[in-house]
Amino acid sequence: MFRFAHNNLNVLDLERSLRFYEEALGLTEVRRINGEGFIIVYLGDACKSRHLLELTWLKDRKEPYNLGENEFHLAFTTEDFDAAHEKHKAMGCICYENPDMGIYFISDPDGYWLEVLPE
Repeated sequence: MFRFAHNNLNVLDLERSLRFYEEALGLTEVRRINGEGFIIVYLGDACKSRHLLELTWLKDRKEPYNLGENEFHLAFTTEDFDAAHEKHKAMGCICYENPDMGIYFISDPDGYWLEVLPE
């Protein structure tokens, strides 16, 4: 038996990413590992789900990560889809919308796509 623990995203500017994830999705730091040449920060949601988002910052990394065609993504549900959409629209981070499916995507500072859908 297995249970999801976390997903990892590598980021260039850890502080910028932490601000984005808190403002856009309400994710906050749960714990941190400060290693030699790297920092790993685990983010959790206010619902206290067990699934975490791991952000990894590498000291020597200077160039943006190659996300390929960016076909992978994380998905988040929200109780107030319309309010979330307005917030993300004001932040300027909506990168794709599909009104027929009732979903949209936001892009984080490193270009990762995050799906937002109603519960």
